[in-house]
Amino acid sequence: KYIVARTQRAEGGFTHDELLKVWKGLFYCMWMQDKPLLQEELGRTISQLVHAFQTTEAQHLFLQTFWQTMNREWPGIDRLRLDKFYMLMRMVLHEALTVLQTQGWDERQTERLLELLTTEILHPDSEAPNGVKSHFIEIFLEELTKVGAHELTADQNLRLIGPFCTIAAQTQDSLVLHNIAQGIFETIVEQAPLAIEELMNELEEEELSEEEELSEEEEEAQEPGLLSREPPKGSVCGTQRPLDQQAGDDDEDGTSTVLQFDYKAVADRLFEMASRQDTPPQNRKRLYKVIRKLQALAEGLFPEPDIPEEAYRNPRGGRRVRMKKRLSGSQLQDKTGRHAKEALHSDSSPGFTRRRRRQRAGGDPPVPRERPGGHGGRGAPRRQRRPRVGAKAKIAGCQEPKAKRKRTPEGQK
Repeated sequence: KYIVARTQRAEGGFTHDELLKVWKGLFYCMWMQDKPLLQEELGRTISQLVHAFQTTEAQHLFLQTFWQTMNREWPGIDRLRLDKFYMLMRMVLHEALTVLQTQGWDERQTERLLELLTTEILHPDSEAPNGVKSHFIEIFLEELTKVGAHELTADQNLRLIGPFCTIAAQTQDSLVLHNIAQGIFETIVEQAPLAIEELMNELEEEELSEEEELSEEEEEAQEPGLLSREPPKGSVCGTQRPLDQQAGDDDEDGTSTVLQFDYKAVADRLFEMASRQDTPPQNRKRLYKVIRKLQALAEGLFPEPDIPEEAYRNPRGGRRVRMKKRLSGSQLQDKTGRHAKEALHSDSSPGFTRRRRRQRAGGDPPVPRERPGGHGGRGAPRRQRRPRVGAKAKIAGCQEPKAKRKRTPEGQK
């Protein structure tokens, strides 16, 4: 009531400092609310205060001071209170777009709101922290879809995402570039099949309605003497709706709508911004990837889902490639004068791999492997150290006690 009474006259209203004080009180009112359901109710009440302002200038000043308050207070918010302020930002953005909807998506008012959001949040000179920027970019298309998916045309949607095209081409912050490319343009690409399906359904419904109207007119022209089939106004049949209309309303409630875009126009707009001389190279490289996807959508080609770019370059994967390199290296070593039998036994012998490592390190050359029945006191103990099952069964022909006597002091004498 106070806001309505204060903003009814054009010469009255709030100053910038007064609204900053108001928003500080509202901010800490939200800060002190701990119950989740009451937080949601309070956030809805606070965000809907924008409709109480009677002039457009006062509404814009109210929104401007809100984002300035969030930028100022954001570093002091602890992690336990982040979710409710994320929710508050989402609700305030939703109501700001609702104000545009009530104004018929006027071009002048749309430009004013986009300029305000760009100055306070997206612009490099703004004081918005990374958390505020990232969340705003993440929720913009979602809230715009909730408010104006049924009304907005492709040209209006292109105008609404215009600031993101400009900032993506000019920003020096890699995080902002990644968030805009992922949260705005990649989302448009991902929603393209749903958008085209909705457009085709709308065209089919329009054609069916036109055919029904024509058929009804032809029937009335052919049979002018028949009574009208419409029931009287006071009857029960007149109050019931057809089943097909009821089913259509149920489908509208159950399906999620998406925004319609002219993909060629979006690609041309991005190319115009990315091809400028002052565009940083990393921005140009990232935007060109999005432009190629949008151009493919304009030609009717949909990207393959859930397939990373590395899979196109290397379809076999990293682990198989490493195995392939190891196999090629062992084949090259087998060609350096070794017997074929040793090459066959090399994969299953752990001692062979150890000798190979010593050879690569520049150590002693590998000693040929002795047979189980041969002599030599050093070969048997090395085979005993190996944790192999059945090792004693393989060297049953060796005389281990004699080898031990040679190592006693009496044997050395």
